[in-house]
Amino acid sequence: MKMRILNYILIGLIFIFVNTFSSYEEETKYEILTSTIVNMLNMRHYSPPEIDDSLSLKFYNNILKKIDPGKRFITKEDITKLDKYMFFLDDALKTKNFSFFNELYQIIEKRIDETKNFYKDLLKDPFDFKKSEYFELDPQKTDYAKDLKERKELWRKLFKYEVITRIAEQLETQEKARENNDTSITIKSIEEIEKEEREKVQKRWDDFFIRIGKLTREDRFNDYINAFTEIFDPHTQFFPPKDKEDFDINMSGSLEGIGAQLSQRDEYIRVERIIPGSPAWKQGELKEGDIILKVAQGDSEPVDVVNMRLDDAVRLIRGKKGTEARLTVRKVDGSIKVISIIRDIIQLEETFAKSLILENNNQRFGYIKLPSFYADFNDRYGRRSSLDMKQELIKLKNEDINGLVLDLRNNGGGSLDDVVDIAGLFIKTGPIVQVNSRYGAPQIRQDFDPNIYYNGPLIILVNSVSASASEILAAAMQDYKRAIIMGSEHTFGKGTVQAMLDLDQNINPKYNSLKPFGALKLTIQKFYRINGGSTQLKGVEPDIILPDSYMHTDIGEKSYDYALPWTSISPANYEQIESSSFYFNKVIENSKNRVKNDKYFSAIESKAKTLKDLREKTLIPLNFDEFIQDRKFRKELASSLEQNDEEIKNFNIKPLKADLNNDEKNENLKDRNEAWYSSVKKDNYIREAINVLIDMNHYLSKK
Repeated sequence: MKMRILNYILIGLIFIFVNTFSSYEEETKYEILTSTIVNMLNMRHYSPPEIDDSLSLKFYNNILKKIDPGKRFITKEDITKLDKYMFFLDDALKTKNFSFFNELYQIIEKRIDETKNFYKDLLKDPFDFKKSEYFELDPQKTDYAKDLKERKELWRKLFKYEVITRIAEQLETQEKARENNDTSITIKSIEEIEKEEREKVQKRWDDFFIRIGKLTREDRFNDYINAFTEIFDPHTQFFPPKDKEDFDINMSGSLEGIGAQLSQRDEYIRVERIIPGSPAWKQGELKEGDIILKVAQGDSEPVDVVNMRLDDAVRLIRGKKGTEARLTVRKVDGSIKVISIIRDIIQLEETFAKSLILENNNQRFGYIKLPSFYADFNDRYGRRSSLDMKQELIKLKNEDINGLVLDLRNNGGGSLDDVVDIAGLFIKTGPIVQVNSRYGAPQIRQDFDPNIYYNGPLIILVNSVSASASEILAAAMQDYKRAIIMGSEHTFGKGTVQAMLDLDQNINPKYNSLKPFGALKLTIQKFYRINGGSTQLKGVEPDIILPDSYMHTDIGEKSYDYALPWTSISPANYEQIESSSFYFNKVIENSKNRVKNDKYFSAIESKAKTLKDLREKTLIPLNFDEFIQDRKFRKELASSLEQNDEEIKNFNIKPLKADLNNDEKNENLKDRNEAWYSSVKKDNYIREAINVLIDMNHYLSKK
């Protein structure tokens, strides 16, 4: 008996020792990680803010937003307790004091456990859909609950909203089945549907609490660190060691299988960009700004991805070629849509520069689509966008064109070397972009090749998703007055450069036993136009603004919290092309008048305003009749706003003579090109670009 008691004591002592040692290791690692990141940001970030009370307040607000984005757990009472840290966190970072983090961690864990104890009770009985009440979709318009009673009420309305939405979807499915005499769908009563969908909602939240229950203290600490790094700018980010396998996903947002760039904002996963040539790009329904709510594998039950980590959602969307991903998305107009995408390998041909001939009013114009500024960095002889662009221009020159449209819409950027070389194809020599680091004078990237591969009238098309290298090219051509820029009110506005640094290489070897620490991606440089202005935040404002559906949508660098500001430096030494100045203003004014009176663009502008109004209506009725009426109104309005573009008259498309043989020999390529030609023939933005080129030729002929 004494021996057994002694064994228990020894085991207990070992357990206490191991736990104490583990806790000591963890705290030591947090201290080293924090001090290393703080030092690296202060020394190497392009524009580090002062670590003072102002930063402390931003850090405080950001971590609260990150740890409870929907304001469903933390209470006003908790906020009152935590407010004492509001202006303390700057000092805490310097002294490696984690008292705020520890208290916040205890609070969020306590509130999660509390919610686990009551959420199932809220789903036991049917909801009263006759009651007139509302649910606010936007957490930014709500406050924290003052007590447990208010929290339960918030969760009840959330569950009621989810159930009523599912009932409406099932009723619509049944109605379609009746209309199509589809007997595979079982017709059920509202009561039956309500019970089934309530059970599914509980399953969704069961899964959520299992998932959130697996979050460790280290996971929470990683959020804490990233809430700090984001204060420097939205592209500066800490990557913990366990995320190294997902670096490509996190850095590019590329989703294997469908081809979309995603970001996570608050509790939602948002589509930032569609990869050219990808299944999502070819399918055509998934758009920038869409929010992904659920992911299903074929006909299986959808899995909710709201509040899910981005990398976990990515794993759901990944899949083998030929399998189906069904995404439930909230469109920018607030409507809900299920989009089916068959996973596939991205067709590389779709990502490369390609061109065709546009004929209008007996004039022939060249058109080049450049999806990205690609370059094979692993092969010095590999394919590059600058070399492909040169070849396309040579082929178009042999076609005796009267003008050129270079389409950079949806081009998210790429190789800096290639954008400098491509700009050089249109001018003799001169500066293209200024790259400014924290220390020293700006570096001017120049074109030294005196050869001009195309010197005729040039239009560059951009939109709000044209970013980085696209903005550099558009800005340079605008500053030289070499081209007229046309498109959205502004481009994306990403004028910064990031570097990925391995933290292990920057930490004293005596802490090797605590490694790995992860990596830090931080902003180290900023792009400036040759006129001295930055492309950061403001992007490039086109000479001719063409209305689009997203003109009032929160897209671009300016939509991020803590984005670096627009600034300017001294201009580079360059000369504008004087021969273009005399007619540019006339051509631009003519186009503005045409667009103002154009039925298509007027309809687009009206649509954009309506979409803005719909997005701002975030208070949803939970009374059944009111909800159905509101849903019907939104769907009908969304449907009426859909553009059914028709082929444009007197607008002919022809492949280049040099490409004809390739098209005829390759049936797959021929089919893809036919689809491309069809979309170009319906593109009213290209139509107006051609009108501008016709105007340019008119004035040039009178010169």
